Amino acid sequence: MSHEPQTEATATPDAVSPYLSVVVPAFNEEKRLGPSLKRMLTYFDSQPYSYEILVVSDGSTDGTEELVRRIAACRSQVRLLAYTPNRGKGHAVRYGILRAKGERLLFTDADLATPIEEIEKLHSKLDAGYDIAIGSRDMLGSELVKRQSWLRETAGKTFNRFVRLITVPGIHDTQCGFKLFSRSAAHTIFSRCRIDHFAFDVEVLYLAIRVFEFRVAEVPVRWAHQEGSKVHLLRDGLRMVHAVWRIRTTRYRGITAPSLELPLQ
Repeated sequence: MSHEPQTEATATPDAVSPYLSVVVPAFNEEKRLGPSLKRMLTYFDSQPYSYEILVVSDGSTDGTEELVRRIAACRSQVRLLAYTPNRGKGHAVRYGILRAKGERLLFTDADLATPIEEIEKLHSKLDAGYDIAIGSRDMLGSELVKRQSWLRETAGKTFNRFVRLITVPGIHDTQCGFKLFSRSAAHTIFSRCRIDHFAFDVEVLYLAIRVFEFRVAEVPVRWAHQEGSKVHLLRDGLRMVHAVWRIRTTRYRGITAPSLELPLQ
């Protein structure tokens, strides 16, 4: 597996690891990323803990990387990680998680479909002793401010039923892009992940629950559909179904961490 050299817009502020790392996978997100980063910075500046935001450009060809560089030049908490070519959301999240320095690691979608303020609900679960807390759009207490189209919503619910049957029973929503991990759980899981595309969430939860027996809390969150989804319903849907079956039939115990040209920092 080869990569072009990563680019980092700025170094970590100091040698002390931040309390929270936020990993944001981004593929051609120039239009949506600016407001999202501004909202995250405003929110985390008001919190009592230190943080870093790692934007992982997954082979972007628009102005995503230049946008992040400009913001990082003014805000030391922001770092850009970039590589080419495009490898998929799962690869981007894994790339960022394995380079994050925080005690807790969140990955969130660039569009902030789940508002960043919802992280407080996830933090409370880790405070209570859980290793992982995941946002859910399909539980009692979830608030869907703006729904997807009927077709996408139906397809998503059908996929989640299939996932519960085959891989992770008890999890209502594997695909919500808002998940918080302890550092130990994150590195144990993501160092063993293989799936690069949108089914990576299922692999992460399968490893967490069925292989390593981490404590996982599913938490109802606010969520609003954002236009511009990169998921192609038919192509990616079929790929995800196939991947779920592969996950169920793969032996994960004992596999080694993926070989990366860059040192994990």
